[in-house]
Amino acid sequence: MAPRPETNPRPPSFGRSFARVGPKMDARGAADHRRRLVEPAHGAVVEIGAGYGATFPFYPSVVTGVLALEPDPTLRELALAAAARAPVPVTVVDGVAESLPTADASVDVVVSSLVLCSVADQSVALAEVVRVLRPGGLLLFYEHVRSAHRVLGAAEGLITPLWSRVAGGCHPNRNTAAVIAGAGLTVQGLERFGFSALPGNPRLAHVLGAASKP
Repeated sequence: MAPRPETNPRPPSFGRSFARVGPKMDARGAADHRRRLVEPAHGAVVEIGAGYGATFPFYPSVVTGVLALEPDPTLRELALAAAARAPVPVTVVDGVAESLPTADASVDVVVSSLVLCSVADQSVALAEVVRVLRPGGLLLFYEHVRSAHRVLGAAEGLITPLWSRVAGGCHPNRNTAAVIAGAGLTVQGLERFGFSALPGNPRLAHVLGAASKP
């Protein structure tokens, strides 16, 4: 299946900005979050929104191969370089979460690292995840989500339209774990925590966990 055009296109400057900001986030703790994210990965893996390849160094040896999708050309070029240094085979291609270029029930694990906040329609992306996973397969996800604090959650809802336009389609007000469960996946081992991605930023709600396909 050929990837269709990205449903939530980003400005060309997004990739360059994220390439600068991402490593700073990693140094503040995101790298450890990514390491723990992919610990259960095994077999054939698809990673959506692979960015500059920040997860690649952490894939365990039981992974037989990673198909990494990244639509942004700047980030994809960086991911190609990171793939060459990865401990497991990684193939980087131009692609989007809403149209995964792999067959039905052909994948053991799908990895999503700070991606489901920015897809145009989470239900479409998750339907693709369910389609490509084998029975018993896993979605491993690390995402920032709407705050459980009533006032902060309301504020995130108010700023989302503007923030989404300037931050590559990011929606800080999504209840991603609930949407994953609603897609027919069984959420397990969910960890919820606050994380300040950059100096001076508030500790925003994040989740890290797995969800299995029945």
